[in-house]
Amino acid sequence: MSKIELQGDFRELWSKNWRENLFAPVDISSIILFRIAFGGIMLWEVTRYFKYNWIYRYWVEPAFNFSYGPFNFQPLPEQWMYLLWYALGTLAVFIAIGFLYRISTVLFFLGFTYTFLLEQGRYLNHFYLVVLISFILIFIPANRYFSIDALLWKNKKSPLIESWCLWLVRFLIGVPYFFGAVAKINPDWLQGYPLKLWLSGDTDFPIIGQFFTEYWMILFMSYSGLLLDLLVVPALLFKRTRLPAYFIITLFHLMNAEMFSIGIFPWFMMLATTIYFNPDWPRKLLNKLGSKPTQMGSQALAAFNQLQNPKWHRFTTICLSSFVALQAFLPLRHWLIPGNVHWTEEGHRYSWHMKLRSKSGATQFFVRNNANGELISINLEGYIEPWQINDMDGKPYMIWNFAQFLKEEYKLMGADVGVFVEAHASLNGRQYQRIIDRNVDLTTVSLPLFTYADWIIPLEVELEQQR
Repeated sequence: MSKIELQGDFRELWSKNWRENLFAPVDISSIILFRIAFGGIMLWEVTRYFKYNWIYRYWVEPAFNFSYGPFNFQPLPEQWMYLLWYALGTLAVFIAIGFLYRISTVLFFLGFTYTFLLEQGRYLNHFYLVVLISFILIFIPANRYFSIDALLWKNKKSPLIESWCLWLVRFLIGVPYFFGAVAKINPDWLQGYPLKLWLSGDTDFPIIGQFFTEYWMILFMSYSGLLLDLLVVPALLFKRTRLPAYFIITLFHLMNAEMFSIGIFPWFMMLATTIYFNPDWPRKLLNKLGSKPTQMGSQALAAFNQLQNPKWHRFTTICLSSFVALQAFLPLRHWLIPGNVHWTEEGHRYSWHMKLRSKSGATQFFVRNNANGELISINLEGYIEPWQINDMDGKPYMIWNFAQFLKEEYKLMGADVGVFVEAHASLNGRQYQRIIDRNVDLTTVSLPLFTYADWIIPLEVELEQQR
């Protein structure tokens, strides 16, 4: 049985026939490993929510959640929220073993995205990445091989997959690295902030921690982090630099896991970044370990061709192009909005600004009765939890959201009110300054998507360098 030519190399994809190469056969092995890793990590994350009682803390205990507009979803009743997370854990297992894969990926995407949209204060870049990955897995037939589905429906079984599936995953894993580097090209990061604030309290870190009080080390960490994020994907794309790049990025993730509380992200990225290796490496490894070799000749190609439908190629290409364009636009949209993105928060989310700011604040709300002018100071702890207050302080969009909530609460009591705030914040160790115009009734202004909100006061305090 003759060996067939498979895709998977960067130069092959971007040849003259790149559109045709998007649908060329590629070994499914690395996609299978990615599917198993994603399902396994998601199961681990679900168990953490039960272990630390986060379901109750984030969605049962709060009387108000900062849900995302325009959806404005609300948490389910307590027993249903727990049931939802049990279901997510079950679906994660189903994805890992490839059982009812299409249904499982759709339901996992919908369920996890729903929990993601419930609370803006819980926004994390790796949760957003989970949403994106669970979305693209709906369309990637990662259950064609080494799955329960492949055993049940043998006519869908194939050790090969379309090349676009591999490259879509590679693109999405590369996005946080590349745009994380782009986000680091800002004055504060290039001067060593906020790393200087964080690392000075972590001098017990193995070997290099003793130097964390030295400014040269802070600058070294800042610039090396930028260069690593910027160069790691190009280095992973080429065979000569792939192994050294993977070794370095693994050390980087291990350091992050030790230094910062960022949950599953570093562990998932260490596994997910293996997608840049030759797509057949897991199969070859299993063969060396004594597993029955997978036939990759004409029979495998025939099974692959049976599953092809050229009528969908043009539509798939349009969808892929649109998705890639959107993921390239969102991280850069804040360049269209005046002001420091880490201060105004406009365009900050979905932009892979990971660990780039240290921000604190203090916010006091005032409700003014429009009928008699009476001004009432609001006790926030009567409405939201302390962790929500901490997340809201310094974030204009969350302050605006809570102002709309107060307006509706008083409307239910028959009062027409305006909502004003006295809000101050500090960015990366700067002195505190007012962040929102205290003379503006926040219930009378909008929260723009891609334009500047003139009720946000621009950052005026300079960064104080203390070497």
